[in-house]
Amino acid sequence: MTTTMKHERKYFGKRNRLDKPELLAPAGNLEKLKFAIHYGADAVYIGGQKYGLRSNADNFSFEEMREGVEFANKYGAKVFVATNIYAHNEDIDGLEDYLRNLEEVGISAIIVADPVIIETAQRVAPGLEVHVSTQQSVSNWQTVQFWKNEGAPRVVLARETSMQEIAEIKQQVDVEIEAFIHGAMCSSYSGRCVLSNHFTDRDSNRGGCCQSCRWRYDLFEDDRADAEDMEQKPALEPFKVGITQLPLFQEEQNPFAMSSKDLCMIDHLPDLVDSGVDSFKVEGRMKSIHYVATVINVYRQAIDAYMADPEQYELKPEWVEEMNKAANRPVNTGFFYEEPDHEDHIYEPEEKAVPYDFAGLVIDYDPETKLATVQQRNHFKPGTEVEFFGPKGFFFKQTIEAIYDEKGNSLDAARHPLQYVKVKVDQPVKYFDMMRKKNR
Repeated sequence: MTTTMKHERKYFGKRNRLDKPELLAPAGNLEKLKFAIHYGADAVYIGGQKYGLRSNADNFSFEEMREGVEFANKYGAKVFVATNIYAHNEDIDGLEDYLRNLEEVGISAIIVADPVIIETAQRVAPGLEVHVSTQQSVSNWQTVQFWKNEGAPRVVLARETSMQEIAEIKQQVDVEIEAFIHGAMCSSYSGRCVLSNHFTDRDSNRGGCCQSCRWRYDLFEDDRADAEDMEQKPALEPFKVGITQLPLFQEEQNPFAMSSKDLCMIDHLPDLVDSGVDSFKVEGRMKSIHYVATVINVYRQAIDAYMADPEQYELKPEWVEEMNKAANRPVNTGFFYEEPDHEDHIYEPEEKAVPYDFAGLVIDYDPETKLATVQQRNHFKPGTEVEFFGPKGFFFKQTIEAIYDEKGNSLDAARHPLQYVKVKVDQPVKYFDMMRKKNR
């Protein structure tokens, strides 16, 4: 990621419905939902305990959804639920009740791929908006028009859609467009993958993806004499006599075969606005609280700065630096500007991002003593260099001088998970501010 000069407009899509882009954040559980909204998300998308594509996430019960909606309402935010599986016959039982319950607890919209779920929602829960999922691989304006005619107010475009194509879609169709602008990229076409099914019998399109494209692979050659009938030849057993492992990778290399770089569009936010994208979607329902808070915080600042004064907008270096602290992999711009090639995949040893750990959550602050009450989230001790940060760019660095328990006794470290401790801070802090440390 690099800083850019003042923006020259190149893409002219219409902004037909939303005057300001929505910042849509992932929330794998109730705590992440609250952090995402507190750090600036206009809306969050979550998964329920059925019909979603992240069966390994914590996911939400109806009671947790209700609490999440109540929290979101306080901040003027919305909650969407991913119901984006491709349903089999056995998945249909209970669908109507599930959708009615989503409407009853106050969910604003569902994100759907399967037409039967779309039709059922429109029939039994008309208060739920239906957003067409990226799993539908929509990448042209005629298909967007089709879904608008079917009653969908929003379409989540395929990740393979270019910036110019988005602008053309917005020129042609008066509908909300949602696009992924940050996070992991799937190696298959818009998530339509069957590797997980083949290797582990876990269906990617029913919530069971095992991320096969992130695995490390080796190649083996069968040196045994060819059998006349290949069906009679035993299955490959790599570590038995007659099997040779081929040296695909050097010992110091990471043997990735399909691991794509992550998407990051913080450098190109003006183009996204100009093209007409209505909702900026961040991927990562299974990412950490630190990741969600950091990424959403940066995009919130950038969106607000651009919308306040597009002509004078410039990307701030500190935003780029902050974003790098949440990076898991090298990044690129996906399909927005050109077709990705071999340089957009990770074949060589990864460029190591500066690793930071979420060390503590601020619970309270005493302005007289300048002591902050911090809930420990990772081990730290006196002498640890830390960074405190919060919404709207609040940030400062300091060294922890001393740590006290709740009774005022001195501690040599905060080593117990979720332990409440007190530390003196150089600047006033408040609830929901976070403390991170470099993972040396």
